[in-house]
Order: sequence, then structure tokens, then C-alpha cells
Amino acid sequence: MPPLPPVNGEGAVPPSKTKLVHHPSLPQLLNQARHHSQPTLVVRDAGGEAPAVPRSDSTRERDRRFDHFKTFSGRLERQLSALRGQPQDPLPDAVDIERGHGAASKISEEDTDEEEDVPSADRYFAALEGPELETLRSTEVAVLPKDELWPFLLRFPISAFGMCLGVSSQAMLWKTLESEPSTTFLRVHPAANHVLWWISVALTVLVSVTYLLKVVFYFEAVRREFHHPVRGNFFFAPWIACLFLVKGVPRPVDEIHHVVWYLLMAPILCLDLKIYGQWMSSGERRLSKVANPSNHLAVVGNFVGALLGARMGLRELPIFFFAVGLAHYTVLFVTLYQRLPTNVQLPKELHPVFFLFVAAPSVASMAWARISGEFNNGAKLAYFVSMFLYASLVVRVNLFRGFRFSLAWWAYTFPMTSVALATVLYASEVDNVGTRAMAVGLSGISAVTVTGVLATTVYHAFVRGDLFPNDVSIAITRRRPKFSKILAHLRLSSSDDKELVFSIPSFSSNSKLGAYSDDSASNSKMSSSSDQSPAMANGHGRSAEP
Repeated sequence: MPPLPPVNGEGAVPPSKTKLVHHPSLPQLLNQARHHSQPTLVVRDAGGEAPAVPRSDSTRERDRRFDHFKTFSGRLERQLSALRGQPQDPLPDAVDIERGHGAASKISEEDTDEEEDVPSADRYFAALEGPELETLRSTEVAVLPKDELWPFLLRFPISAFGMCLGVSSQAMLWKTLESEPSTTFLRVHPAANHVLWWISVALTVLVSVTYLLKVVFYFEAVRREFHHPVRGNFFFAPWIACLFLVKGVPRPVDEIHHVVWYLLMAPILCLDLKIYGQWMSSGERRLSKVANPSNHLAVVGNFVGALLGARMGLRELPIFFFAVGLAHYTVLFVTLYQRLPTNVQLPKELHPVFFLFVAAPSVASMAWARISGEFNNGAKLAYFVSMFLYASLVVRVNLFRGFRFSLAWWAYTFPMTSVALATVLYASEVDNVGTRAMAVGLSGISAVTVTGVLATTVYHAFVRGDLFPNDVSIAITRRRPKFSKILAHLRLSSSDDKELVFSIPSFSSNSKLGAYSDDSASNSKMSSSSDQSPAMANGHGRSAEP
């Protein structure tokens, strides 16, 4: 602002002593500038500094963009503050403008608060693409900022339990190699089972505690994951991993109390009722619409529970879960085989999940062998199906190259271990050199695969730091955003400069574009340097003409 004129014969106030007086209409001007595409009004003092927008201490300290996904949202805090008589933030819109995320806040308020509902299955398919539906389409607007790193709990997905499945199944494999007659010649030391089991316990506890913290602090994000067409199936993974840990414990399984099995199978039964009911009767989540290879996780849990229950001496309930899993696996297998022509082809990064086709029949063969007491013809039927699917995937070399690492790679580990386990049991029933060679070979492939994927996971997690990127699959709007909202998001997300710079064509031989600023300070600089840059001065003179 220019120095004040003389008052009552006194001299002008020096620029250094000029005090900034906030005009009462400044907040309204900033609020109006948020909704219009005209250049933003910038008021400067004598030193050339823009006045700071007044903010309360609570706004300066806390970022409110993630409140919509928090269990204890900012709305509840503001209501409690109002009841206590504490002053509220007077200029939330001005703060959003200064931070450059006003559009994201506006969209998130409208699309996550109304009706307190999560996006539908159709909305997930329309807004997302890529492996496991985790990439936002270019025509969509996320309700959270994409250009900065989110809190770690928001980036931690439920699919991280796939690591627990792969490692805990290895503990079960090495226990089986130690105890089965067909592999006694390997002389496997019990220490291998002990080490792998304790590593599995530590990993499962770490992942479980981390996700429980996400449930406590970001429950809305967990709800969105549960309704995700792919992520929802991974809610079976924690309980399947616990069943693997009980099966692979370094002690006889029949000594474990039956209450443990009941406690682990109760959540699986509840999830079965929820997921299978949607497959059968839900309009938007029926199986023919949401079928994908990760749906096998919703079936494998029944077979693993039947296997463990039969080993613990139970009879009726293992048969019940085996029957439920067999019925729904048959329907799922047929649905995935005859994919509808309208379904989009799966990208390469989702191809590892195709190995889940192998998991269900291989675990079913072991479960039926334990229920019937021998590896009879029923168990052999399921085992041969799994071996054929395994071979049909292995011979396709293109499935193993051409895509980057992600948590989807853990889909290789658990099915390979299941086939190796089933082969060891089959070799005990049909004992010859060929079956023993198959058991040792498949077990070795499984161990090498798990070791390689685990080492790669540690490298990406601690060295490169890109194992858990921003999980935009949970940050979609509940409805498709309007075109005006998309434009507002694109405009306001790049408004950090606070000054407008125009680019107009220039027919100079040296350059095709000339940059001009509407700031008065820059105009004076350009006019003073007209002798040095005549081309720029001529262009500036033309831009001043009406």
C-alpha cells in the first residue's frame, strides 16, 4: 500500500512504520474469488508483502482434509467446541484457498457427508481401473489430495494380509515335510518349523495391530474397503492366516482346545453369510457382476476351516463348512470361466491373482482326505484339478514378466504352498519315486517363491519406500463429479502462486510465447528495462491497448 497522505500538517508515515489494517470486506472478497475464474485480487503493503489471512490456532495446526475418513471427525470436534463455548474458525474457505485444496474439500463434503453412504459397486468400477481396481481414472476427482503423501494408516490396505498367508503357509508346509512318511528321507529339522512359525506370528501380529489402528482412527476408509469389489474378499485373509498358524504350530494339533477353532470360524461364518448373500440376492453386488479371481479367498476359508477341524477331531462342522465351500466354489469357478463380454480384460499386474484358482481345489483335497481319513478318490479328484490348473498357469511365461512389483505378487505364494502340501499328502498315499520327486520339487519352488517375494517386499518397503502408495481406491466420490467441480478442482489445485501470469502468442523470431504479469510491480520492471528488451517492451505496449 502507498504511504498515507499528510494529516493535520504532519509528514507522511514512513513505509517501514506502515501498519496493515485488515479491511472488513477482505474475507468476503476472498470467499467470492474462490467461486469465480477472474484474476484474484492481491493487496500488498509498502514492503511488497501480501497480507496474511487471519487464522485461528486450531486451523493452523491441524489439516482437515482427512476428517471425512476419520472415526472422530472434525465435525464432532467442532460440535463439542461449540458446546464448550470455544470460538470457531471464521474463515475456513480462505484457509482452503491459501492451501490450494478448496476444491477437494468442497467435493469431499458434498460426496461423503450426504446420506452417510459408501460408493456403490458400479461406482467403483466406473471410477477405478488397473490391477485390483486401485487406479483412479483420468476423468475422476479424488476427495483427498493426490500430490502429497497421505497418513500411513490411510495407505495401509487390507490386502497386506496376503503376506501373512504366504509366510504362515510355509510354516505349515515345513511341519508337514517333517511329519509325513513320504518326505522322511529329507530329515527336515524341527527348527525350520519353529523359526518359520515365530516369524509368521510376528508378521501377523504386526499387520493386525497396524490395521486395527486403521479401524480405530479411519473407520470410514475401512468401510470403503469392505464394499470394494476386490478388497472386500481380503477380509477373510486375517482369519485364514490364523487358521494356518494353528495348523502349523510346533506341537500336535489334536492337543489344541476346540474353542480356538470355534473362535476362528465364527468370523468366517459371518462373512460367508454377508458375501454369499450378496452374490445370490444383491442387485449391484451379485456374483456375475463382481466376479474376480480374488473371490477365491471367500471360498478357501471354508476348506481351511474344514481341514483344521478334521485334524482337531471334529466331525460334523468340518463337513458343513466343506459343503458350503464346495457349493460356492463350483458356482464361482463357472462364473469366472465364462466371463461376460462386457467385462474389461484384466491387466497384467492382476495376473498373479489367477493363481488363486489353484488354492481352492488343493486345500479342498487335503480337507476331504482328513475328513474321510484317507486320500481317497474324492480327494484325488480335487487334487488333479488343482494340478491341471497349476500346470496351465506355469506354462504361460508371459504371466511372470512385464509388470511392476506390488502386493498382488503375494498371490503366487499361498496357492503354490497349497499345491505342495497336497502333493506331499498324495505322495504318502501313492508312494513311488515320481510322487516323491513331485513333492520335493513343488515344495522347493514354493519355498524359493516365498523367499524371493518376501525379500522384494522388504526392499520396496524399507529401501525404495514405495510399497504403500496413496490408496486412491478409497478416495473416490460417492457420485460422479459434475464437470464444473472437475474444472474447479483443476483450477484451485494449482492456485499456489497467488499471482496471475498470462501467456499470449508472439511473432518474434526468437520466441513463440511471451509471458506477462498483471502485477503493477512487474509492469514497472518491464518498462524500466525496455532499452534492453525492445521486443518484450513492444509486446507489453500492445497488451495495454483496449
